[in-house]
Amino acid sequence: MNSFHISRRSFLKRCSVAAAASGLPLWFVERQLVAAETVGPRRLGPNDRPGIALIGCGGQGRGVTTNAANHGDIVAVCDVDTKHAAQASARFMAEGKTPPQIYGDFRRVLERDDVQVIVNATPDHWHTLINLGAVKAGKDIYSEKPLTLTIDEGRRLVTAARARGTILQTGTQQRSSQQFRLACELVRNGRIGRLQEAKVWLPAGLNEGPFAMANVPPELNWDFWLGPAPRVDYVPQRAHKTFRFWYDYSGGTMTDWGAHHNDIAYWAIGQLAPRDVESTVLAQPTPGGYTAISDYEVRYTYADGIKLTILTTKDDSIYGAVINKDGQRNGIRFEGTDGWIWVRRGQITASDPALLTTPLPEGSIQLQRSKEHMANFIESVRSRQDPICDVETGHRSATMCHLGAISLRTGLKLTWDAATEKFVGEHAAAGNAHLARELRAPYDYSFVG
Repeated sequence: MNSFHISRRSFLKRCSVAAAASGLPLWFVERQLVAAETVGPRRLGPNDRPGIALIGCGGQGRGVTTNAANHGDIVAVCDVDTKHAAQASARFMAEGKTPPQIYGDFRRVLERDDVQVIVNATPDHWHTLINLGAVKAGKDIYSEKPLTLTIDEGRRLVTAARARGTILQTGTQQRSSQQFRLACELVRNGRIGRLQEAKVWLPAGLNEGPFAMANVPPELNWDFWLGPAPRVDYVPQRAHKTFRFWYDYSGGTMTDWGAHHNDIAYWAIGQLAPRDVESTVLAQPTPGGYTAISDYEVRYTYADGIKLTILTTKDDSIYGAVINKDGQRNGIRFEGTDGWIWVRRGQITASDPALLTTPLPEGSIQLQRSKEHMANFIESVRSRQDPICDVETGHRSATMCHLGAISLRTGLKLTWDAATEKFVGEHAAAGNAHLARELRAPYDYSFVG
C-alpha cells in the first residue's frame, strides 16, 4: 500500500474522530481539515510573541487574557479597581519573571513601547475611548463586545482604525465556533430554501430595585469608573458584574447576549442591516432600579421581507440553563421554505438530519474560517489581514443590537437607512436622538488626544 493511501486513511480517521467528538457532519469536518492543512508555512515576525496589556481586569478580562497569554507576553494590567488589577497581575506572573506592571490610568499603558496589543475588557461605556486611544498609540486591539455603546461611536472607531491600519477583533467569539459557521453557511447556500425568518432567544435581564447609595469601596476610583457616563452617587449594583443592566453603561441583554446571537443572525442573513424595527416591552423597569428593559420582544424586517425576531427567556440564573415557557433555550432558529436549522453553543439540529449531513456542492458560499477567536486575532496581528470579526463587522453587528435597544427605549417603530446610518421617515428624530451620547468632561474625546 503506498504512502498516499496510508495518509488518506489516516486523514479520514482523524476526520471521523473529530466529527464524532464535535457532533458536526463528516463532510464539514473534512473540508475544515483540508483547508487547515493547505495553509503553507509562515515566516515568523517580531510580533510572534507580542507584548499584551489588559485594560479592565474583571472576570471576563482575566479569562480572555488567559487565552491571550498562550500567544504573547502579558506585560501590563490596568483597572480603576486596585483589587482587580492586583488579582490580574498575580494571575499573569510568569514563572521566574516579574509580574505585569499595574496601572490605574490606561493612557499610561498606551505609552509603553513594549505593548503591541491591547485587550479591552472594560464595561461598554469605556470601549470607544480606550479603543480610540489604542488606535492613536499604534496598538492592535481585542475588544470585548458590543464594540461601542452607541452607533455614532462605532462609525468613529471604524474610520480611525481603517485610517491607521489597526487590527481590531471584536469579542463575538461565536464566529469562531464551527457549529455557528456551519449553520450560517447552510442558510447562505439555501439549504433550508428561501429564508423567511430568524428567531433569536436571549436571556432576560434583571429587573430589581430600588437600590440604596453606599460608600465607595477604597479600592475603586468611582469617578474614573464612571468616566464619560453621567456623574451619579455610588450604588454597588451599578458597577462590575451588573453594569450591563443600566443604559448609562450598556444596553441590557439586547447588547450583551444579543451581541453574540444577533451577530450570528447578521452573518447568516448576509445583509447590511434591517429596514424596520419595532418592539414590545414585556416588563417595565422597577423605579430606582436597573434601567435597561429586562423582558422584551424586538421585530426586524429586511427590505426583501426576511424577518428577525428577538425574544427573551427567563429562569433563576441570567446566564444559566435559560429556558422559556415553551422549553426553548437561548439560541437561534433559522426557518425557511424547506425546513429549519437550530443552533446554540455546543448544539446544531435541523428539521431533517439530511439538511446537515448532505455536503454542500462545489462552488458553494464558504464563510471566513477561524478555529479559535484569540488565535485568529493574533494571526491577524502577524499577517495584517482582517480577523474574522474586524472593526467594520463588529460595528455593523453591534448596530443591529443598538437598533433594537433604541426601539425599546422609544417605544416606536423606526425605519433605518444603513447607508447613512440614520433613522428616516416617521419618528426619525426620536430615534436619531439615541445615536450618540454626550460625554462627561474631562472624559470626552479629548481625553485620549
